[in-house]
Amino acid sequence: MNTGSSKLPIYGALAANLLIAITKFVAAGFTGSSAMISEGIHSVVDTGNQLLILLGLSKSQKPADKKHPFGYGKELYFWSLIVAILLFAIGGGMSLYEGIHHMGQPTEQTDPTWNYGVLAAAFLFEGTSWVIAMKNFLKKKSKLSFWRRIQNSKDPSIFVIILEDSAALLGIIVAFAGVYLGHTYENPMWDGIASITIGGILALVAIFLVIESKGLLLGEGASPLVIDGVKKIFQENASVDSLEEPLTMHFGPHEVLLAVNVQFKTGLSAEEIEHSVDDLETTIKKEFPIIRRIFIEAESISRSIKK
Repeated sequence: MNTGSSKLPIYGALAANLLIAITKFVAAGFTGSSAMISEGIHSVVDTGNQLLILLGLSKSQKPADKKHPFGYGKELYFWSLIVAILLFAIGGGMSLYEGIHHMGQPTEQTDPTWNYGVLAAAFLFEGTSWVIAMKNFLKKKSKLSFWRRIQNSKDPSIFVIILEDSAALLGIIVAFAGVYLGHTYENPMWDGIASITIGGILALVAIFLVIESKGLLLGEGASPLVIDGVKKIFQENASVDSLEEPLTMHFGPHEVLLAVNVQFKTGLSAEEIEHSVDDLETTIKKEFPIIRRIFIEAESISRSIKK
């Protein structure tokens, strides 16, 4: 599995979030801002999440063995589910708690200059990480909308980073608004509201990631584009009479299993059918390199054996 290109946005996000988390907590210590504490927690969770995604990528590349004959590609999907759970429980949960606690026991804030400076730097770093991830995601052209491409993506190492960075940028804007409104109107409740809003954003992103990761773990099929292309290859083969709907399953972002039931034309010998099967497998793997394993059930052969 080629995952080298997928690691670039992860490394960028990891470095950015680690530095940002430190500066946010320093700023929160000087100013007492609840929103800044929530943002610091968010950056710590994001840093840990990127480490987990890297762990998943590493484990997913282990070669197949007797215990796991189809390989370890789904390790990445498992760790992306853990990332979603952590984002919801720690990122969203603690931000909500901090905001509610701050509203119940508001803390008088000092000069917000620290907060503004840190948030500006955080926006710059997060924005850079987001741009890297987006370029990596959009380098393959598609007619689908951006949101549909995110939903159809089978690579958590890309869409997790994009969604986390997007949530981080939105969270920074909310934190800035909370700090600004709190000091402008001398009402610390705005800071607590901002913290609760940040928690809500993280919880929504986490729920989406849980849904996507669950689908991938259960075994999502290949994209309609791949399935239609596979059907076309079979239909254009002179030896094929008809075929049932191909069955596919992702065992990783770049590894798909294909199973298809084919009715070959009558009058073909076993040797001719075998040659056709070899040609079909070669053509499919050349056209769609992500299809690593192909199982073709030849109807005419099966029927002749039963007779």
